[in-house]
Amino acid sequence: MPSTHTCLLYHLVFATKNRETLIAIHWRARLHEYLGGVVQGQGGTPQGVGGVADHVHLLIGLKPTERLADLVRELKKASSIWVKETIREPVFCWQEGYAAFTVSASAKAAVQAYIANQEQHHRTKTFREELTEFLRKSGVDYDERYLD
Repeated sequence: MPSTHTCLLYHLVFATKNRETLIAIHWRARLHEYLGGVVQGQGGTPQGVGGVADHVHLLIGLKPTERLADLVRELKKASSIWVKETIREPVFCWQEGYAAFTVSASAKAAVQAYIANQEQHHRTKTFREELTEFLRKSGVDYDERYLD
């Protein structure tokens, strides 16, 4: 095959430090837009961004030359600075670590819908319950001490 063809989709999840409810409803959509812009600026393709007061979900497409860890580091760094400078939330920062799950092209629409419905979803399920469910379904080994 003379060229490379890929479809590398990732579902990312990361939380505010200590899961504090710092992402206020009145600027949440702006943060989501900003995160999508950072993904684009890093060579990725935002396919969905959403979340609630203490965490965000992103569905992103990456080129095989892009490193996921580098993208997440830049997402957290740039958005923390943006929130502090633009929103004027001086204590805002993200928790260390993140969760990332690969997504098949056939599941893309379902993940996009899931991300778009975070407010409704979290009326019945906590972030910890949600994350534990993702980890178990994906077969990821984890230490319960690091879920909080």
